[in-house]
Amino acid sequence: MEAARSHFFAHGLERASVDAIAAEAGVSKMTIYSNFGSKEGLFEAVVQDRTDRVMGGSAGVEALDPMQPRKALLAVGEQFLALTREEDALGKFRSVYGAAGAQPEACQAFYRQGAERLISELAVYLRRASEAGTLQVKHPRQAADLFLSMFLGDGHIRGLLMLEMPDARENKALLREAVRVFVTAYEVAA
Repeated sequence: MEAARSHFFAHGLERASVDAIAAEAGVSKMTIYSNFGSKEGLFEAVVQDRTDRVMGGSAGVEALDPMQPRKALLAVGEQFLALTREEDALGKFRSVYGAAGAQPEACQAFYRQGAERLISELAVYLRRASEAGTLQVKHPRQAADLFLSMFLGDGHIRGLLMLEMPDARENKALLREAVRVFVTAYEVAA
């Protein structure tokens, strides 16, 4: 996975070579195909691996306490913000956006294991928090999309364009404000 991650980052999906990935990983090309099916399947697995940690790793959304939405959203937001600021993640965004017309299967895999998965899993958590009475969320999927979208503004665009990125202080301020705004919008009316 590490060899694939670094290779996709360095070369993009279109120019990535399964032969080179196999050589770097010290495995046969056949091993990659038997485990992932295709270069696109390997790419999808790399994206899935990166998004796993946003929702709490292997424990997933179940590890987030519906009685403490502020704490849960801070944890999810912090991981998502870190992911969207990482240079290799930004490289994947650039690569996928550039290949959108030529490689629809790769784009679908990137969406399925990235945005679709994160939004869906966060929606499950928001539904649980709503059922627990700590948040009032009528449309969990829409609310999850709104929350994650708050981290894809100026800093993310600057990263995609390879401009100066926000510093840690700015990122922390964005995280706190995004959670404050979200919780205020969805808190249970007294």
